[in-house]
Amino acid sequence: MNDSVPETETSQETAQARAEYDPAAPAPLDVPRTSTGNAEVDAQLERLADADHLATDGHVEVYEDVHRGLRDALTALDARPGPPAPPSPYGNRS
Repeated sequence: MNDSVPETETSQETAQARAEYDPAAPAPLDVPRTSTGNAEVDAQLERLADADHLATDGHVEVYEDVHRGLRDALTALDARPGPPAPPSPYGNRS
Protein backbone atom coordinates (compact mmCIF):
# COMPACT_ATOMS: atom_id res chain seq x y z
CA MET A 1 0.00 0.00 0.00
CA ASN A 2 1.50 3.31 -1.10
CA ASP A 3 0.32 6.38 0.90
CA SER A 4 2.36 8.88 -1.08
CA VAL A 5 0.65 11.65 -2.99
CA PRO A 6 0.81 11.34 -6.76
CA GLU A 7 3.48 13.52 -8.41
CA THR A 8 0.98 15.54 -10.46
CA GLU A 9 -1.10 16.48 -7.43
CA THR A 10 1.97 17.71 -5.54
CA SER A 11 3.09 19.76 -8.54
CA GLN A 12 -0.35 21.34 -8.87
CA GLU A 13 -0.44 22.25 -5.17
CA THR A 14 3.04 23.77 -5.38
CA ALA A 15 2.10 25.79 -8.46
CA GLN A 16 -1.05 27.01 -6.72
CA ALA A 17 0.89 28.01 -3.59
CA ARG A 18 3.35 29.97 -5.74
CA ALA A 19 0.50 31.71 -7.54
CA GLU A 20 -1.14 32.69 -4.24
CA TYR A 21 2.06 34.08 -2.71
CA ASP A 22 3.19 37.28 -4.35
CA PRO A 23 5.91 39.08 -2.40
CA ALA A 24 5.13 42.28 -4.30
CA ALA A 25 1.42 42.14 -3.47
CA PRO A 26 -0.01 44.68 -1.02
CA ALA A 27 0.16 43.49 2.57
CA PRO A 28 -0.96 45.13 5.81
CA LEU A 29 1.88 46.61 7.83
CA ASP A 30 0.05 45.87 11.08
CA VAL A 31 1.49 48.97 12.73
CA PRO A 32 -0.40 49.62 15.97
CA ARG A 33 -2.15 52.96 16.12
CA THR A 34 -2.60 54.39 19.58
CA SER A 35 -5.46 56.80 20.15
CA THR A 36 -4.37 60.37 20.78
CA GLY A 37 -7.69 61.45 22.28
CA ASN A 38 -8.16 63.98 19.46
CA ALA A 39 -10.84 62.69 17.10
CA GLU A 40 -9.52 64.62 14.10
CA VAL A 41 -5.96 63.33 14.55
CA ASP A 42 -7.14 59.79 15.27
CA ALA A 43 -9.19 59.80 12.05
CA GLN A 44 -6.08 60.80 10.08
CA LEU A 45 -4.03 58.05 11.72
CA GLU A 46 -6.72 55.48 10.89
CA ARG A 47 -6.61 56.71 7.28
CA LEU A 48 -3.08 55.26 7.12
CA ALA A 49 -4.70 51.80 7.08
CA ASP A 50 -5.95 52.62 3.57
CA ALA A 51 -2.39 52.12 2.33
CA ASP A 52 -2.45 48.48 3.48
CA HIS A 53 -4.37 47.28 0.44
CA LEU A 54 -2.52 49.44 -2.11
CA ALA A 55 0.62 48.74 -4.08
CA THR A 56 3.62 50.77 -2.97
CA ASP A 57 3.12 53.43 -5.63
CA GLY A 58 -0.33 54.16 -4.16
CA HIS A 59 1.03 54.87 -0.68
CA VAL A 60 2.23 58.38 -1.55
CA GLU A 61 -1.29 59.66 -2.14
CA VAL A 62 -2.47 58.32 1.23
CA TYR A 63 0.58 59.66 3.09
CA GLU A 64 0.22 63.10 1.52
CA ASP A 65 -3.48 63.18 2.37
CA VAL A 66 -2.78 62.20 5.99
CA HIS A 67 0.04 64.75 6.22
CA ARG A 68 -2.28 67.48 4.90
CA GLY A 69 -4.97 66.49 7.42
CA LEU A 70 -2.53 66.49 10.35
CA ARG A 71 -1.12 69.84 9.26
CA ASP A 72 -4.67 71.26 9.08
CA ALA A 73 -5.40 69.92 12.57
CA LEU A 74 -2.29 71.64 13.92
CA THR A 75 -3.17 74.87 12.15
CA ALA A 76 -6.65 74.73 13.69
CA LEU A 77 -5.08 74.49 17.13
CA ASP A 78 -3.24 77.75 16.49
CA ALA A 79 -6.46 79.45 15.41
CA ARG A 80 -8.42 78.55 18.55
CA PRO A 81 -8.29 81.00 21.39
CA GLY A 82 -6.52 79.56 24.36
CA PRO A 83 -7.36 80.05 28.00
CA PRO A 84 -6.97 83.60 29.29
CA ALA A 85 -3.53 84.50 30.53
CA PRO A 86 -3.17 84.43 34.30
CA PRO A 87 -3.22 87.80 35.99
CA SER A 88 0.12 89.43 36.45
CA PRO A 89 1.47 89.12 39.99
CA TYR A 90 2.49 92.77 39.77
CA GLY A 91 -1.01 94.06 39.14
CA ASN A 92 -1.61 97.07 36.95
CA ARG A 93 1.03 99.52 38.14
CA SER A 94 1.34 102.69 36.16
